[in-house]
Amino acid sequence: MERLSIKQLAEADRPREKMMLKGAEALSDAELLAILIGSGNAEESAVVLCQRMLADCENSLNRLGKWEMKEFARFKGMGPAKSLTIMAALELGRRRKSEERIQRPSVGSSIDIFELFHERMADLPLEEFWTLLLNQAGRVIDKVCISRGGIDQTIADVRSILREALLARATQIALIHNHPSGNVRPSSDDRRLTERVKEAAKLMNIRLLDHVIVGDGTYFSFNDEGIL
Repeated sequence: MERLSIKQLAEADRPREKMMLKGAEALSDAELLAILIGSGNAEESAVVLCQRMLADCENSLNRLGKWEMKEFARFKGMGPAKSLTIMAALELGRRRKSEERIQRPSVGSSIDIFELFHERMADLPLEEFWTLLLNQAGRVIDKVCISRGGIDQTIADVRSILREALLARATQIALIHNHPSGNVRPSSDDRRLTERVKEAAKLMNIRLLDHVIVGDGTYFSFNDEGIL
């Protein structure tokens, strides 16, 4: 059978082009590895070569991550440069996973949210509006400042809030802003915005966990008060 090169594939099926069009999550493990090694050998494309390597370790990236150069060298076209590239990428993946376990705090209540933001927001002379982005397990993905305003109010745009959530692939979010006056009771605008974000997020299968208003040493939680 004549070898089918990556260049002969439809553009949408080529790993690099597919990643540009659809994002890394749309690629198989073999396709991601093929991007790393760049080319296969005289008989098979980079994708097919990577599929064979994965099959040899029962399609487990954890097992592949334990391979040394001698295991890669059993496959034609896998010289030191390509082998080391894969080994380095898998090591980076391990380090990232370890870093996330150490650094990503977990959010399970309003006090967790308050503690994440109190030091920054308690003494601000102006209002700031932030969104806290969380994964399904309640781990923090990111904290994003949506807007900064005057002494009395800031403007938070629902589209901006949900855009940040979608970009980060967050499944839960919390809203946080401060009241420089020290009075943490929500205004009518605070209530309206909370309801608008909640309804818009629901359409995208994103849960609004809470809206916390931060003051000096105190806070107001929409969730705790049963008005979310």
